[in-house]
Amino acid sequence: MEDILKERLELARERVAEIEKEELQPAFSDYFKTGAAWICRLFETKKIMEEGRLKELSLLELQDLNRSYYEELYPENYNTSYANPAYAAGQLGKEFGGLLSAVYEELRRMLTSVYTDRNEEFAAAAELFLEIAAAFRCAWEEEKALPAYEDISQIFYWYISDYADIRSERQVLEKVTPREDDLFKLVTESDLADLRYLYYYGKPVSENELKTAEFLNGLPEETIRLMADTFTEGYRIGFIVGNKDISIKKSVSIHYNLGFERVVKKAVENFAAIGLKTVLSMESIQSTPVNRQYLYDHKDDDMLFFDRQYMSRKLETMKYAFEQNKKAAREYGGPAVMEVFGEEPFAPTPKEEAIKANEKYQKLMVEYTSAFRQMQAEYIREEERSFTIIAFPTPAVGEPFAEIFSEIIRINTLDYKLYQQLQQTLIDTLDQAEYVEIKGMNGNRTDLRVMLKPLVNPEKETKFENCVADVNIPVGEVFTSPVLKGTQGTLHVGRVFLNELEYKDLEIILKDGMVADYGCGNFADKEEGRRYIRDNVLHHHDTLPIGEFAIGTNTTAYMAAQKYDIGAKLPILIAEKMGPHFALGDTCYSQAEEVKVYNPDGKEIIARDNEISALRNTDRSKAYFNCHTDITIPYHELGELTAVCGDGSRQVIIKEGRFVLKGCEELNKPLLKEI
Repeated sequence: MEDILKERLELARERVAEIEKEELQPAFSDYFKTGAAWICRLFETKKIMEEGRLKELSLLELQDLNRSYYEELYPENYNTSYANPAYAAGQLGKEFGGLLSAVYEELRRMLTSVYTDRNEEFAAAAELFLEIAAAFRCAWEEEKALPAYEDISQIFYWYISDYADIRSERQVLEKVTPREDDLFKLVTESDLADLRYLYYYGKPVSENELKTAEFLNGLPEETIRLMADTFTEGYRIGFIVGNKDISIKKSVSIHYNLGFERVVKKAVENFAAIGLKTVLSMESIQSTPVNRQYLYDHKDDDMLFFDRQYMSRKLETMKYAFEQNKKAAREYGGPAVMEVFGEEPFAPTPKEEAIKANEKYQKLMVEYTSAFRQMQAEYIREEERSFTIIAFPTPAVGEPFAEIFSEIIRINTLDYKLYQQLQQTLIDTLDQAEYVEIKGMNGNRTDLRVMLKPLVNPEKETKFENCVADVNIPVGEVFTSPVLKGTQGTLHVGRVFLNELEYKDLEIILKDGMVADYGCGNFADKEEGRRYIRDNVLHHHDTLPIGEFAIGTNTTAYMAAQKYDIGAKLPILIAEKMGPHFALGDTCYSQAEEVKVYNPDGKEIIARDNEISALRNTDRSKAYFNCHTDITIPYHELGELTAVCGDGSRQVIIKEGRFVLKGCEELNKPLLKEI
């Protein structure tokens, strides 16, 4: 098989090189010559790597090489790249523009195949390009104007389908199986003071990554240890809080951004000390996107091939891959995620030339996601796994970066015992309430009633989880799964950032806990705004339930955001702690509702499901939506948050952005400090 693969690669290399010299159909000649030049460049890189010459290059040479891979995607160059659907349509015509732009984007992914030695995937992508080029050449030679669109579409379809098994096997293997491979050694054995290592991933390296690595290299060892210890301890404690047995787990996957290797290396050692081997994969390692508009333009490209036949094949291949790795999957403990933030907020520009998700595809994706999650849960059991997430800024956050970084470390390591006590005071009041009223101020139109699950035995039961620094770092929230019936009203935020996308004047209307209507002010066309929300907040669902209601208590984080004017750049992980928030989608206990969870006071948290997730007992396919998006109302937009008891008595918890509940005065201290 290795010999056959070598022959395929050599033949592909020769044939692609010929395309650069061929006379092709005039309108498409530049597209194929550009694609051929890209693949030839990758073959040259592959040779450099195979001969061990990559690590002989200087920092400047590596920077030039990295720039050559990505410069066509830079915003200033993107308007003349075939990766841009608008440019592709302008050059190749509307019929083929979106499809061939998607093919070109697929070719760009070959770079990862080269840097990870995925030779079969590299060969397959090169052969895809050659087959499409041949189809256009044959049509031209036969004096046809163009090949049929359906013929080119089918070539792309069968390429994706034929290699689904290889990709599925890799996806599962790299998700759950620890390997001391080249990537693992890159992190654990490299001289991290020599910044050339950043270029050995093959991912885009910007000033962000370089300055982050330089900054971390300058921090004292005790600071690095504190960052890593907070990260890994949060993971370990998450198992304890979730009443899960970490001793049956053998692995953990670490997700991080380039430049944080010094912390990751220490985290690997920490996990090893508690019996967990680290899983690293290229897919779990990120760097600053070269151009987020490019990513947005191609987010729905899967619609070109994702039909019911392909869905069945993908599920079948994933099932087989999990079966082949079922022991490793059962021993996998879950992800430990180190997020970064600091980039300027992104508001995408919709393009009519880009592939757009239609309703049929959206419903199919919802069906696939549900089926895949159910299947995966057979091998990676939700009731046994856990996770942790922490976030740090990158230099893109602005000046003074070092001061902001230090402040975030402080926020990530706040006294959890103090917060535990203060939050218990909140919970004691909320446990007496039938529902909570939330109203906005300063232009915020929120007017909501959130129903709470009743307690049968108040001495042993509680409605809210007292969340400190474990799975979600930093500390600072109490949360529950609301009762849907009777939960209704308007949720409004003037400006919010969800999954790195900006929403202006976001409004969600709830009826009996389900999304009944929605809109935003991002676009002049209201329907475009609705599509934006449906795609990125509702994740193609017609409606979603409110899966979580929480009260964020981290006023220290809120004031840091105000002081440094970084509120728009903070990840939801921190932003959700800066006011009440409402999650659309599944509950926080999704697919692990039967696992009993207890607060530090020994009371069992009984609000672990709602009327939708309860359907798991009769029809599991209707119980979960496989998404969870938090929307936070900041303190300065919060007019009042009041607990209302069954007898009509009211206890105000927050009034005009300040905690007024007796015993919670400590939370106001950061709010009273001068910025």
